[in-house]
Amino acid sequence: MPISPAQCRAARALIELDQAGLAEAARVARNTVVAFEKGQRAPNHNNLAAIRSALEAAGVEFIAENGGGAGVRLRRA
Repeated sequence: MPISPAQCRAARALIELDQAGLAEAARVARNTVVAFEKGQRAPNHNNLAAIRSALEAAGVEFIAENGGGAGVRLRRA
């Protein structure tokens, strides 16, 4: 399931991570994160997977569109 720019922004907010921190954790350029979150361009498959993996490793769960809308939440400890 691909993630949306809004999900990425919300996920960062949940874990109190700025764009530079996400870029570092995902090992992508900060500009990649900025442009994605602004909806200016979609990262390539590998970069998007790295962004998602970094957020998931920090405790974020992505919720698929299931009639109630896509979203994010923190994983239970």
